[in-house]
Amino acid sequence: MNSISIQHDPDVLLTEHAVAEILNLSIRTLQSWRLRSAGPPFVQVGRAVRYRRRDLIGWIEANTCGGSVERQSCR
Repeated sequence: MNSISIQHDPDVLLTEHAVAEILNLSIRTLQSWRLRSAGPPFVQVGRAVRYRRRDLIGWIEANTCGGSVERQSCR
């Protein structure tokens, strides 16, 4: 599988560092969310934590506020 197809694969597993960069958050914030069962869904393989791209995109969409009548208000 080449890098271009990996970039668009909805099932690719992203590292904690990559997700923190995408969301412009610290890794510590992601770790805190996992401990509180908050934030995007994640996959744990042994001690490794990964985030499926499709789950991350779904979580972002579910937490997007305003801009569309179909979206819920975040208040």
